[in-house]
Amino acid sequence: MFAFSSGWFSGERTGQALLPLLSFLFPSADSATLEAIHQALRKGAHVGEYAVLSGLLYRALRTGEAWSARTAGAAILLAALYAAGDELHQVFVPERTAAVSDCLIDVGGAAAAQVVVAAAALSRRAAP
Repeated sequence: MFAFSSGWFSGERTGQALLPLLSFLFPSADSATLEAIHQALRKGAHVGEYAVLSGLLYRALRTGEAWSARTAGAAILLAALYAAGDELHQVFVPERTAAVSDCLIDVGGAAAAQVVVAAAALSRRAAP
């Protein structure tokens, strides 16, 4: 995940790859719309990668078969700490900017994964 914080995945670089593709897929869209889609994809990637991290952390930390709020909270906390470290790292990368909003988006993705984990556990418990 740390590689995604490098200059290789800056908005400018991902734009060089994604904006022509988006322009091809949405030929009638103006440049502002294409930029908005690009930004949404970038923020969606934040949510997705931290959801995966949180799910993996839950799996690594769990001690039994039953769902645990404590384990879910620990997974979210560890993902949040990683997100904060990731944003701190971006302060030192010239092509990147650190943003508290990105950290909050990351934590949102981590929390969303735990909602899915809890819902899956509850549905397994309710199944006959």
